[in-house]
Amino acid sequence: MKALTPTQLRDVLSEHGFRPTKALGQHFLADPNTARRIVDLAGITPGARVLEIGPGAGSLTVALAGAGAEVTALELDRHLLPVLADVLVRSGVEEQVTVVQADALTADFGAVLGGRPHALVANLPYNVAVPIIMRIFGGDAPIDRALVMVQREAADRLVAVPGTKDYGSVSVRLAYLATARRVGLVPPTVFLPPPKVDSALVELVRRAVPPVEVPARDLLFALVRQGFAQRRKMLRRALRSYLGDRTGEVLASAGIDPTARAESLDLGDWAALARAAGRERWTCRER
Repeated sequence: MKALTPTQLRDVLSEHGFRPTKALGQHFLADPNTARRIVDLAGITPGARVLEIGPGAGSLTVALAGAGAEVTALELDRHLLPVLADVLVRSGVEEQVTVVQADALTADFGAVLGGRPHALVANLPYNVAVPIIMRIFGGDAPIDRALVMVQREAADRLVAVPGTKDYGSVSVRLAYLATARRVGLVPPTVFLPPPKVDSALVELVRRAVPPVEVPARDLLFALVRQGFAQRRKMLRRALRSYLGDRTGEVLASAGIDPTARAESLDLGDWAALARAAGRERWTCRER
C-alpha cells in the first residue's frame, strides 16, 4: 500500500470501525494522483522535513514519506491514531513518520518540531484551516513555507486583493506575514466522504521582512480587524469605536478618504493608518 485508493481507504476505516466526524471537518483524501500532485507542487525531495496537520487516514502522509520526506504528523483525533499507524505499517513508511496527537490551535510547534525548520504540507481541517494558517505564520513556528489544501472559499480569502468581495481582514493580515497564491483546484470527488464544496491548493511563503513599516504589528492588525468588522460602513464610522475622537485626525494624517470603506484599502494604506494612529497616540500622551 504505497498510496490509498478509495477502496483501500474504505476497507481500512471499516476494519477499525471508524467513521469520519463532521464536527472535526474530516474529509479524507482518497486519490493517489492528487496526493502525488500535492507532493510535487510542494517541491518535496528526499530528506525534506515536513509537518502535516490533520493526516487523517494517511493518504498524503504515505505520499510524502514515499518521496523521501521525514514527516511529523499532527493529529487531533485519538480514535484515528490506530488507523494511521496501520496504514503507515502496511505502506512500509512507519520509520519516516512521527505521529503526534495534539491540537494545531494550541500545540507548541517549536517543541513538536524540535526547533528544526519544516515545510507545512497538509489537507487542513476545513473548519479551522484559516486560524491554523494565521497562527503558524503569525507566530514563531519554524515553518517558512507551506502548501495547504483548504476549502475554496477560504483560499479565495487568503489570496484576495483590494476591491474584491473576498478581500477582508484575513487577506490584509496574511499579506503582511506571507505571500500567498492559489496553485490549483481539487474537486470533492477525491475525498471520502466528499465535501459539498470545492477545495483549493494554496502556496504560502513567510516574509523575511514585513513589506510595510508600522509602529507595531498589533496596532496594524487591530485597525484592520476593526475596519472590516463593519465593512459596509465608511471608515470614519467603522474605526470610531477603536480610535474615538482621534478618528478624523488619523485618517487625515494617513491621507485616507474618511468616506472610503475597508475593502478599498491595500496593505500600504492600512500601514499608513497604523503609522498615523501611532503618531496621534504619542501626541495625545505628550499633551
